[in-house]
Amino acid sequence: MKKILVSALAVVALSTSAMATVNSQTGCGLGSVIIKDDSSAIMLALQATTNGTSGNQTFGITSGTLGCKKVKFVMNERAEEFVASNMDILAKEIAVGHGESIDALAELLNVEDKAQFSASLQSNYNSIYTSQKVEMNDVLDNIATTSL
Repeated sequence: MKKILVSALAVVALSTSAMATVNSQTGCGLGSVIIKDDSSAIMLALQATTNGTSGNQTFGITSGTLGCKKVKFVMNERAEEFVASNMDILAKEIAVGHGESIDALAELLNVEDKAQFSASLQSNYNSIYTSQKVEMNDVLDNIATTSL
């Protein structure tokens, strides 16, 4: 059975297009780089399993390899709780470009240059708060991709 699985993986890896991109359903990692076919649940499961083995997805995220985008700061539970509890005031302060909530968020995210962080948040306000019903996770994701 193991030989069949390895053979199937090799065939899939060799027969896929080199132009395919990393699958958004399974994330980045070795599985998404090798197994480009995401047309079935089996292939997605193989991608996810391969991504999760040997810590290769974690390595890819921290190093910016294996189709992963290296992040400049890491979200943490305290930052998530803070943003969830302060969505309205944070939105107002980001619109203005300064405030205690922005400073506190910068501290939680270990941002060194708070002035640059504040300016980046303000200039990307519409990209961070994409709608009136935007949720905390979306705000944090948008901050991560637009600011720093």
